[in-house]
Amino acid sequence: MAETGRRQDPPVGFRFTVKFDSLEPIGFSDCSGLQSEVEVQEYAEGGLNTHTWKFAGRSKQGNVTFKRGIVDKLTWDWYAQIANGDFKSRNCTVYVHDPSGSDDVLEFQLADAFPVKWLGPELAAGQNNLAVESMEVAHQGLTRRK
Repeated sequence: MAETGRRQDPPVGFRFTVKFDSLEPIGFSDCSGLQSEVEVQEYAEGGLNTHTWKFAGRSKQGNVTFKRGIVDKLTWDWYAQIANGDFKSRNCTVYVHDPSGSDDVLEFQLADAFPVKWLGPELAAGQNNLAVESMEVAHQGLTRRK
């Protein structure tokens, strides 16, 4: 029998932390591109004119983009190393916290992640916006642990 008055709200999207292997946790303001897709292979069977058969193919994941206010040079240094031929991938974990910030309710892992694009801040003397950098990360697979 279901309990009355008990509800389970979806997690909030504004409390999250990102951790790359061997680096301190990094506070980003945005994380986008957590996605995975299975390619569909269609097969048209001879003599069967009502439909085509569909089969699951390879899975593919898109790049993930992280944005944050510029605090230190750590992410730039990692990107610069890779751009200069010193390749080092790191596993990445995105922790989504409950509204109080004390418990992790979701955990996404990116295997062998590495930065492939860095975008510096938009600077304009006539505005009072924060300087925000963004880093696009490629990876070898997305898994959800929680």
